[in-house]
Amino acid sequence: MNDISELMKQAKEMQERFQKAQQDQLKQVINGESGAGLVKVSVNGRHEVLSVHLDPSLMQEDKEVVEDLIAAAFNDAARKLEDKKQEAFGAMTGGINLPQGFKLPF
Repeated sequence: MNDISELMKQAKEMQERFQKAQQDQLKQVINGESGAGLVKVSVNGRHEVLSVHLDPSLMQEDKEVVEDLIAAAFNDAARKLEDKKQEAFGAMTGGINLPQGFKLPF
């Protein structure tokens, strides 16, 4: 019976660590850029855009070029955010490879 209670205690601790990590992820601010820094965006852990910076030289460009650079900068930030998330949760699971699409905490 002692093994089961210890296992339950460990599961609860792991769940608490995951919840804290999730909260920490939401508070992160990640910066993405494109066009060699001509476009910069900052997003939070919810993938909400906090700021967009456009280099003044872009005002001479076609609208489509600027739109593409903004999208690329956001995608750069989103990739960085996902990489940080994988890094944080990967360390927590001890490098266990979970099936594709498997989300933690349960």
